[in-house]
Amino acid sequence: MKKIVLTGGGTAGHVTPNIALIPGLKRMGYEIRYIGSYDGIEKKLIEDIGIPYTGISSGKLRRYMSAKNFTDPFRVLKGYSEAKSFMKSYRPDVVFSKGGFVSVPVVLAAKKYKIPVIIHESDMTPGLANKLSIPSATKVCHNFPETAEYLPKGKAVLTGSPIRAELLKGDSEKGLSMCGFKNDKPVIMVIGGSLGAVAVNNAVREALPELLKSFQIVHLCGKGKMDSSLENTEGYKQFEYIKDELKDLFAMSDIIISRAGANAICEISALKKPSILIPLSANASRGDQILNANSFKKQGFSEVIEEENLTTKLLTDTVFSVYENRQKYIDAMEKSGQHNGVKIILELIKEVSEKNK
Repeated sequence: MKKIVLTGGGTAGHVTPNIALIPGLKRMGYEIRYIGSYDGIEKKLIEDIGIPYTGISSGKLRRYMSAKNFTDPFRVLKGYSEAKSFMKSYRPDVVFSKGGFVSVPVVLAAKKYKIPVIIHESDMTPGLANKLSIPSATKVCHNFPETAEYLPKGKAVLTGSPIRAELLKGDSEKGLSMCGFKNDKPVIMVIGGSLGAVAVNNAVREALPELLKSFQIVHLCGKGKMDSSLENTEGYKQFEYIKDELKDLFAMSDIIISRAGANAICEISALKKPSILIPLSANASRGDQILNANSFKKQGFSEVIEEENLTTKLLTDTVFSVYENRQKYIDAMEKSGQHNGVKIILELIKEVSEKNK
């Protein structure tokens, strides 16, 4: 039997693309193992779908001063030793890495045993973990056309992001029923990010009096970020987090307001939903969300509001503009040809693993 190791962790965006590949890998006859951190978010997500999971020691590689900078290298070395032991005994045909710091020792261990590695870079420019892994990779998949200039020639493959098949099978009526909404007004879905986004949440809530005159709003606001004073507001429904029913909420939504994490916006694009992207400020990140959002705007998929410029009036005006011109954004996404990377990535995995044999 062909064998593959999947790796990636730290955030849901480093795990869900791997999950999107699993049904296809099973159909192709691959035995699948997953390597992640001992107790990261990836552990529960993977174990919930019945894939054998191996945890290794993981440390974060920081660009800033921290006491953990002195101890985490030892955790990384331990993780590398554990990954080498796994690779030596399991001997997979190929490794697919979605990034995150836990993936670095896995990729390096695969290189030691001459096991080919395919990496997927979601953002416009590679993050630190993938920068360290790219020299050991056979191929590097990427979402944005512009990313190719940051990758070694001969390794870069424009694939788009793998999208979970269930997201494409939503039922709008189920979504409306779940939220207590009617068919008489269009729906805005607000996605604050897996940990919630205070600036986005606050701006949306401040704009409710104006927006609810014309729209219904479902708000995924993040753990601990619900506002109890708005619980009985007609046309407004908030959730901390949604898993299985997310497909139904997408199906009923006419436009999306979201942060600009690469995985999230690629799902929005695959579903052909016009969007308003509010990327994380460069003060709070390495600036990748700003680059992601501006690429989507350049391609005609979205409008962008920088967090520093976010006001109630600007948000409200942009919502009405995007809704009125929604077909323009839908047409641009239809023409792009980059909707779901699953098929291309599965073909690449097959090609690389067979060549290795």
